[in-house]
This record gives sequence, C-alpha cells and structure tokens, in this order.
Amino acid sequence: MTHHRGTPPNPIPGQPWAAESPSARHGATRSHRRAGQSAAQSAQPQSRQAPAPPAGRRSAQVPAPPAEQRSGRPVGPAGQRSGRSAGRPAGQAVAGWRRPAGLVLVAAIAGVAGWGFHRVFPGGELVLAIVPAAVAPAVVAALTATRPLWLALALDLVLWLAGTIPLYKGLEQTLLADVANSWHALLTTLLPAQPAPELLILVHTLVWAAATIGAETLARTRTRITAALPALLVYGVALLLGVDGEGSNLPVAAALFVLIAALAMLRDDRPPLWLLAGLPAAAALAALALVAGPLLPIAGQPYNPREHADLPPPVRVDSVSPLDRVSAWLQIPDRKLFTVKSDKPLNWRLAALDRYDGVRWTSGARFQPTGGRVPEGEWTGEADVVRQQVTFDGLPGTWLPAAERPEQVSGVRGLAVDPESGALLAGTRPARGFRYEVTSRVPRPSKEDLLAATPVRDPDLTAFPEGPQKALFRKLAQEAVKGADEPMRQAFRLQNYLRANARYDVTAPPGHSLKGLEFFLQTTHRGTSEQFATTFALMARTLGLPSRVVVGFRPGQTSGGIYHVASGHVMAWAEIKFDKLGWRPFYPTPGRSGAKDDHDVVSAAVEESEELAGEFAQGGSDKQKPSQPQATGNGDEPAGGPSPWLIAAVAGGGLLVAYAGVVPALPWWRRRRRRRAQGPEQRVLGAWRQACDDLGLTEVRALTAGDVVAQHPGDISAHLMPLAEISNFVRYAPDAVTDDAATAAWQRSDAIRRAVRARTPLTARLRRRLLLR
Repeated sequence: MTHHRGTPPNPIPGQPWAAESPSARHGATRSHRRAGQSAAQSAQPQSRQAPAPPAGRRSAQVPAPPAEQRSGRPVGPAGQRSGRSAGRPAGQAVAGWRRPAGLVLVAAIAGVAGWGFHRVFPGGELVLAIVPAAVAPAVVAALTATRPLWLALALDLVLWLAGTIPLYKGLEQTLLADVANSWHALLTTLLPAQPAPELLILVHTLVWAAATIGAETLARTRTRITAALPALLVYGVALLLGVDGEGSNLPVAAALFVLIAALAMLRDDRPPLWLLAGLPAAAALAALALVAGPLLPIAGQPYNPREHADLPPPVRVDSVSPLDRVSAWLQIPDRKLFTVKSDKPLNWRLAALDRYDGVRWTSGARFQPTGGRVPEGEWTGEADVVRQQVTFDGLPGTWLPAAERPEQVSGVRGLAVDPESGALLAGTRPARGFRYEVTSRVPRPSKEDLLAATPVRDPDLTAFPEGPQKALFRKLAQEAVKGADEPMRQAFRLQNYLRANARYDVTAPPGHSLKGLEFFLQTTHRGTSEQFATTFALMARTLGLPSRVVVGFRPGQTSGGIYHVASGHVMAWAEIKFDKLGWRPFYPTPGRSGAKDDHDVVSAAVEESEELAGEFAQGGSDKQKPSQPQATGNGDEPAGGPSPWLIAAVAGGGLLVAYAGVVPALPWWRRRRRRRAQGPEQRVLGAWRQACDDLGLTEVRALTAGDVVAQHPGDISAHLMPLAEISNFVRYAPDAVTDDAATAAWQRSDAIRRAVRARTPLTARLRRRLLLR
C-alpha cells in the first residue's frame, strides 16, 4: 500500500482520507457539519456511509464532530471546551479574572513571608516596611503586563527607592551600604532588634525583590507556583535571623501553605468551585501541621547562625572609667545622679570590669544592639523579679544603672547589652530627665547551692599581671582562707579578712594600680570601696577564683517609694563566677563607724552577704572538697564535626544537581511513556498531547487544528492538521484505530517537534526545559 508523502496511512481501510488541500478540508468540514446536524436530531452519532469493508475486517463509522465545533467553539480529543478564544496567542498568560487574582495572591504570599521577621522586629514598624514592598510590584506587573520587562523592572526600582523614604524619613546616602551590611548587623543583634531604618531596609528589600520576581513571573509565564518560590526564600531568611526571637513562625508557615495552594489551583485553570472546595482542605492540612509542628524533633534545637557570627571587639565605653570616678564622687557626696522607682531597695549596678593590666580595671564587654531583651544568665533557679523606673538627673557617661541582672529594658533607643555581664549601654549620652524601665531577675540560691558551687575555669578571669606584688597577694589570700575547703567558704573568708584588717576612709588616696594596692595592704590599711573591691578580686584570682569588679550605687535615700541616688552612694564590689550559679557578689568594704550620712546605709544585698559571711567563715567543712572541673582545651572551640554552613552548602548543591538532572529528564520520560502507551488509540492521543506540549499549549490541551493553524507557520500546520484529524477520529471511533495510525500520528508529532525546535532559540528551550517558562 502506498500513499502520498506527508500523508499518514488511513486508519480504516476503505475509508476515504481527508485531503491536505484547503478545498478538501473545507469539504470535509461541511460533510461533518451535515452529519452532526443529523446526529443531533436522532440523538445517535451518525457518520458518512463508507464502502463495505472486505471480509474479516471490522467495520466502523466515523462520528460527526460535536455541536461545539459547529458553533465555532474549539474542541479536542477529550471533548472538553477550550478556555482560550480562537484568536488568542499561544504564549499569552492566563487572562480574565485569574491574572489580577493571581497577582493579589503573589502580593499576599510575599507579605506573609515578610511577616516571618516578626520575631526579629516586633511592632508596627515591620508592617510599614512590608506592605508597600509587597503591593507595589503587583500593581506594576498588572499595569505593564504587555510592556517590555525592562520597563517593569525600572519602575520597580524607582518605587523601591521611593519606599525607603518613609523608613529613613528622607533620602539616605548610605542606603546601599545599609542593604549590604544589615544582615551581619542582625546576626550580632540580640533579639528583638531595634526597628532602626538601617536594619528594616533588609526586610523591605527582600520582600520587594520577592514580590517583583513573583509578580513578573506570574504575569509573563504559565508556571503554577514558581511565582511563590522567591517568597519562600524570604521566609527561610526570616527563620534563620529570627531563631532567637520570641513567638512562633508556625502560623506564618500555615498561611503560606494555604496561599500557595490557592495560587496552584488558580493557575491550573480550575473552576471557582475548586477554590471553594480546595481552600478548606488546604486550611485543614495547615492546621494539622500547626499542631504537629512543635512535636517534631527538629523543632527543639534549630540551627542558630548567631553562634558562628563574629561579635564586635571590646571597646572602651567612656573616656573615664566608672571605677576612676569613685573617689571623686565621694568627695562631693550630695551631687544628684538619678532616681529609681522600685518596690525593693537594691544595689544599682552600673558597669562590670573584668580586665586588669596592673594599672587599671577595664571592661572586656562585647556590647550587642538589642530591642530590649537581655539574655538570661546561668542561674535558672528561684529568683525575685524587681521592676524599676530610672530617671537620669546628672549621671555622666552612657552606662545605664539597673538592679542585678536585667532581663527586659524599655524606653532606650540604641540600647546595647553585654550578654556576659548584663551591663546596659545607651547609644547616645542620656540627657537630664531621660527615663527608662527595667525588669531585673535577682537570684535566690539556697545555702546548699552556694556550698556546692564550683568556680568556672576561665584563664582571662584569673589572670594576674606579672610582678613582685603577685607573691604578696597570694600569701595574704592563703592566710585569709586557711582551713576552708569549699570555694564559696574561701570567698567569704577572704571578704571577712579585708573587712577586719582595713578600714573605710573617703580621704584615702585614689587609684587601684598594683603599686597603690600594695601600699594599701602593707602601709595605710585604709581606703574606699575602690581599693577594697579591687584587692579582693586580685587576691581571689591568686586562689583560682575567677573574679571581676563591679561599680554601682547603694539604694539611695527613699521618699515615697522613690530612691534618690547621689554621688555619695557610689560603691564598688567584687564578683566571683561559679558554675551554674553565675556571678555571685561579695562586699569586702567595711562600713564607716559612727557615720550618720545615708550613703553608709547598707542595702538588702549587703546585709545578706554579711549574714552569709558570718555563717560560712566559721571553720572548714568535713565534707569532701568538690572536684574541680578539668580543663578540656579551649573552651571556646566548637565541638568536632563539619560546619553547619558547609552542610547547608552541600545540601543546596545536592538539590541543584538533583534539579538539573531530574527536571530535564521529565519531558523525555513523559514522551517515552506516551509513545509506548497501551493500545494504538492511547498512543495517538499521546502524540496529540505531546504536540500540544511542544507548541506551548500545555494549559489547554483540547485544541483543534482550526484554532492554531492561523497562528503557526505552514511547516507546522501541514503536520498539525492531519494529526488533529487522527486524534479526532480516535475520539469517536477508538476501536477502529490501527497501529499504523498510531505510528503515523507520532511521525506527525515528531515533525512538529523538529519544526518548533528549529524556530525556538536555545535560551528559550533551556528555560522551558528547566521549568522557568
């Protein structure tokens, strides 16, 4: 059997085949219309009468096209109505109400992903940074859908710049530098972060970029949920940067799931009823995940990038150390410094100094910005919560006084805190009348906890400058603690030794150098809390007790629940760091005998220390000395194993390799499955669907040749029309299709594929293959 070149074999022997010429096609169409009218009247599909087939052959009737084809509505092999008008270009995106609805969903997804930063920036400032960044790109995409992409991106860039003006209250020259440096600044910030413009600009930019990419992808391509992927990346960044913050991002994840499910159903050309039915199901799944999420093992200890961030180096806070001011303040004791409204009298600590070079004590604090939260100390047992309201009244410097270790601070813009000591620092020098509120946690360990405490091992906190004074301090310290085994008992004995062998004198020479302290111990035996506290700290270091010096104030003179603190209330004391107990205060400075002025009134903390000193300093203990912790090398060195950044990079690379391998192979596997389908009728339908995929008609597979002939060149239409007629024949007479018809259909489909590839640039083919179209 022979046939013309380019014409597939007749699927039914004895049936005349549709001609390739336009006149023949029109004649066939008229015959189909007449047959369709007869079929509509009789309610039975009729066809043209074919010659009787030879013996042994099956006879088949070719049914007429359905009524949709007579009315001009395109149909396909599955018989569905096409959602595309006859004159609509093949590459045009989803039109009608679905496009603006999709842009609304993309804006909502970007905004919700940006709200994932609520653990970083709690408050209304975050909303002001997110809303314009999520909405403006969607509006631009809707207005420029038919315009060049470069125009839309240029408008987005201009609007992004305009959106930064409300954040900075004007144009800022350091805008680009803030965008580049904000991520590192957030990694070194204690959450919640201050809603400063130089930090919020990161959220503003990320949400704007995600909304821009998503909106343009939705408006210019046919993808379903690719437009949501940039927002998911923003949500991932929010999870990493907010791992230390308060609250939960599980509700945000649930909202993202529901919105992305709605976008997928919308882009799948599903009827509106699908959305009404699918959204409750997606919401139910999101609610289930919301309940089960906290129970997952990975929810317990998430990866914290702040553990690997480089903290800022120690800096000198003020030109004059608070310890250097002690003697000067005592000379003018009536100078007003600040007031504290509190329900309990305590010592108000100002600065902690833990580095000594033989001349002066300085702070090694690594201050980090914070929005008000102070990390917890080592003590997790019982504690009293004390709230204070502090008002400046002449206190110099930028140190902020507070009771014991603060846990929450409000009212300070530019607040910084040292996580180790809990010391507070203002960004700028507070003026008179400046007010802030502090919530402090005052530990209440039991006597058993104190006796069982063991000092931590930290070479920096036991360092003693080399010199002849070191032997003197060690000798006196050993004499003071003779017979005491427990570290806590040794500390209290050392405190009592200084109280009993020297006296308090505000007229004593100032200074705390090794030479001056040697003179204090061997000659004068008198000094202020400056000399007593620094001598205690250095003697404790010779015993292996990690120590530091703290400068603060006694409670002050009370009046109506408000404590008025003056310069004469200044006081220095020492602290020793114990494992699990944290820093424990000691007060080696004795009171002034016969003094009547209020700055010698001891506070509750000093009274408690005196009681414990009298109890613990009485002889040794019969209990075995607690074992000292053994050194295990550098305590700052992280545990062995690969870096989390390396693991993340390897995982990301593996995903990219898998994506690059799987996604290009999917079209080949789909084409192979269609070519080898069971039955010739399924292979014919597979050839038609493959041709639709190659032509970019994946969203509306039910198309006849008449819908697309005018939109494609002749070398494609010449194969598309016969392929459509074969597939239409399968629709109405599937049992009469032969293997030869399936082979011919795939020959036409392969020819269409080659023609499309010849006319499509390589870059466009790559985008389609990588699912970027």
